Amino acid sequence: MYLELKNKELNVEAQKKIIVYYKGLKVGEYYADLIVEDLIILELKATDCIVVEFENQILNYLKGTDCEVGLLLNFGTKPEFRRKIFENNRKLRI
Repeated sequence: MYLELKNKELNVEAQKKIIVYYKGLKVGEYYADLIVEDLIILELKATDCIVVEFENQILNYLKGTDCEVGLLLNFGTKPEFRRKIFENNRKLRI
């Protein structure tokens, strides 16, 4: 996926660290699979199905960045995807 997006001349970052803060203190970090053009987070899976934990994972990534759109792509036995949106005006910035 990374190579295909790069071949399309898109700005793609792999395994980008997302630091999570609570009341100004660092409380954790995530690593997004791919961030495209600093706009879209792609989370790639290869499992039997998409579970709610994966959907929550991408929502947490969106909350911790300026990205508003996340795509959860599952390349498992039954390919499927979910699109998640979390607008910046809903994000609590401390």
